Amino acid sequence: MHPILFFIALLVSAVSHGQTILRKWKQVDDITGKPRSIIELYEKNGKVAGKILEIMALPGEDPNPVCTACNPTDSRYKKPVIGMEILNELEKAGKEFINGSILDPENGKIYRCKVWLEGGNLKLRGYWGVFYRTQTWLPAE
Repeated sequence: MHPILFFIALLVSAVSHGQTILRKWKQVDDITGKPRSIIELYEKNGKVAGKILEIMALPGEDPNPVCTACNPTDSRYKKPVIGMEILNELEKAGKEFINGSILDPENGKIYRCKVWLEGGNLKLRGYWGVFYRTQTWLPAE
């Protein structure tokens, strides 16, 4: 193989393998634009799940809160947020991962969600009925 063709093939292979959602992401606060947590997405039973690895607590905030806002019937109720699985059941559908759910530990609400990659960042859209909100998560590494 010609050295230039080999280099191009190697580069294309590296770029295509770098485009995965299965990694660590910085969840960014919608208001301040500052990172608030590190979330790891991983495969679980053939689907994608995500758990909180770290919280960037603001001064005066608990650096490892418990989910007191969670529904008392939820197994995550009064459990530490760090290590908590908040994202689950995402299924691959083309370039998106759909039919998942995400827990907001601050208010205890669970939303339907989907995620996709855009420009090297992760887009996460949470739905409440017909309403939705989209967040951009940044690579953590």
